[in-house]
Amino acid sequence: MIKKTENQDYIKLIYTLFIIIISSFFIWLIWPFISDVILKLVFAFLFTSLLLSSVDSLERKIKNRGMSVLIVTFFVIFVIGIFLTSFISQLSNQASEFSQRVNPQTLTQEFNNLGNKFTESLPDFASNFIPSNNDFAITLSKFIDSALNSLASLAGAVGGFLINAIMILIFTIILLSEYHSFRKTLVAGISNKFFESGLKLIFNIEQSVSSYLRGQFIAAFSVGLMSILGLVILNLIGANISLIIFIGIIAGVANLIPLVGPFVGMIPAILIAFMNNIGNEIATSHLLFGIIPSPFFIFDIILMFMIVQQIEGTMITPAIMGKSVGLHPLMIMISLLIGGTILGPLGMLFAVPATAILKIIFQEIMFVRKNSHLL
Repeated sequence: MIKKTENQDYIKLIYTLFIIIISSFFIWLIWPFISDVILKLVFAFLFTSLLLSSVDSLERKIKNRGMSVLIVTFFVIFVIGIFLTSFISQLSNQASEFSQRVNPQTLTQEFNNLGNKFTESLPDFASNFIPSNNDFAITLSKFIDSALNSLASLAGAVGGFLINAIMILIFTIILLSEYHSFRKTLVAGISNKFFESGLKLIFNIEQSVSSYLRGQFIAAFSVGLMSILGLVILNLIGANISLIIFIGIIAGVANLIPLVGPFVGMIPAILIAFMNNIGNEIATSHLLFGIIPSPFFIFDIILMFMIVQQIEGTMITPAIMGKSVGLHPLMIMISLLIGGTILGPLGMLFAVPATAILKIIFQEIMFVRKNSHLL
C-alpha cells in the first residue's frame, strides 16, 4: 500500500514537471507576440493600484463608479499636462531668447574659443590628438546638424510613446471600472478547500504592490529633492541654471525606471546651462576641481547627477524597497541585477514587485503544504 502511494506521488511529480516544461515552452514560443500587451497590462495594473483608493473614496461620495474613474483619471492627466505644458513653454521661451541673442557666426566663434581653451588646458602629448580649431567648430556644427536631422526619428518615437500611453490609459480605465468585479470573479474561482488561503494570497499581493508603489514614490521624491539641491549648489558657484524645480521633478518622476531618472534630468540641465552661459567668459573657461576643463559647467552637472544616481541606487532604493515589500536589501540588489540582465530597464522596474509576489506565493504554498492535513 505504501509502495503504491509512493508510485502515485512520483507519477504526480513527473506529470507536474511535464506540464511546467510544456507550459514554459509554449510561453517562450508566443512571448514575442504577446510581450507588448503583457507589459501594457502590467503598467495598467500598477496605475490601477495607485489610483484605486482615490476612485473608491470618490465613488462612496458620488455613488457612481464610472464617473469616479473618469474624474480621477482625467484629473491626473490634467495635472501632468499642465506641468509638461508649463515646462515646455518656459524652455521654448529660453530657446527663443537664445536664438535671438546668438547668431550662427557668434556660435561658431564660441565653438572656436571653446576649442582653443580646451586644447590649451590639455598636456602636450594629448593636444596632438585634438583637431584644429576650425575642425573642432566644424565637428560641433556637424553634430548639431545631425541632432537636428534626428528630430524626425524623435518625433516618430514620441508618436509611438503616445500610442502606447493611450492604450495603457484605456486598460487602466477598464481595470479601475471593473476591478472589484474582476476580484470577485477571481475569488469565486477558488475552491472551498483553499478559499481562506486564496483570499490571504490576493490580499498580500495587493498590499505588496501598494507598498512597492509607495516606496517608489518616496525614492522618486528623494531623487527630485537631491537633484534640486545639487542644481542650487551649482548655481551658487556660477552655473546659472534655470528651471531647476522642473528639472528636479522630471528626474524624480523618471526615477520610476531604475538607472534612468537622474540622467533624464541631466539632459535639460546641460541644455539650459549651455543656453544661459553662451558668451560668458567665466563659464566657458570654468575648471572642475580647478583642473578639469568643464565649459558651461557641463561636467559639474554630469558629476552631480552621477552622485545622485549612486546615492539612490546604493542607499535609498535598497533601504526603502526592503521596508516596503519585506525583502532584504541584498535580495533587492540581486533581483534588480537579474531583471536588468533579462529585460533591461523595464526588467529592473518590475524586478522588485515580481520578487515580492513570488515570495508571497512561495510562503503561502509552504503554509498550505505544512497544514494540508487541517484542510
